[in-house]
Amino acid sequence: MSLPADFQFSQSSLQDYVDCPRRFQLRYVQRLAWPAIRAEPPLESERDLQQGRFFHRLVHQHMLGIPSSQLSAQIANEELGRWWRSYLEHGPADLPQARYVEVLLSAPLGSYRLVAQYDLIALEPGGRVVIVDWKTSRRRHGRGWLAGRLQTRVYPYLLVRAGRELNGGREFAPEQVEMVYWFTEFPLAPERFVYRTAQYREDESYLSELIREIAGRRESVFPLTTEERHCLFCRYRSFCRRGVRAGLLDEVELPEDDDFGLTFDLEQIAGVEY
Repeated sequence: MSLPADFQFSQSSLQDYVDCPRRFQLRYVQRLAWPAIRAEPPLESERDLQQGRFFHRLVHQHMLGIPSSQLSAQIANEELGRWWRSYLEHGPADLPQARYVEVLLSAPLGSYRLVAQYDLIALEPGGRVVIVDWKTSRRRHGRGWLAGRLQTRVYPYLLVRAGRELNGGREFAPEQVEMVYWFTEFPLAPERFVYRTAQYREDESYLSELIREIAGRRESVFPLTTEERHCLFCRYRSFCRRGVRAGLLDEVELPEDDDFGLTFDLEQIAGVEY
């Protein structure tokens, strides 16, 4: 089963493949809609997802210059209000003043394109550039787990590859780039990853090989993961006969780094490298 010629890879689709090739195939190639919940209890899971989106929208509007007092008046939920106060009082410190929110970047990688949407890119001309990603998950995963996520590799790599329109036409050096995860539930404990040229080269090799591997698969049914813990929070668990009950929301292993299988119109994407 070959990929469409215009298929676009994202950190979420690559992460799904690494976690389970079959999940990737069902979700992104066959686009199978399967009526299963992601985590228990389902109402709380859906509420958390909606609150996470609302929080991202609040921060987006604040970064665009809407006064915090005006935005605060929109909040009726106690938990969301607590997240918002944490952001206002303990948001990432010492960010460069030039800030770009909800930025889409894309670059070719092999025969396909790699795309990403960034919550925030803050930079100083000719100086450092900071990627900030807002995390509203209940758990704060450890540094080692975060370092292993495809998001931590894709976002800095793609910014170096495709971010020159944000930098006066000049490509960012890897050493200029830093990535920060900021957690609503743990506002005083962000996680920071500095980038390096050696890491950039390693990421380019790894991502290129991963995409070649995916594109080269010809099985009609991709293999299931051998790590069945991934199945607890997968909508396809019952389709694959890996159980019917979802894992508990408080134990969910995936943060909200889900781009929901979106494909992006290239006309919407800044910094496209041809």
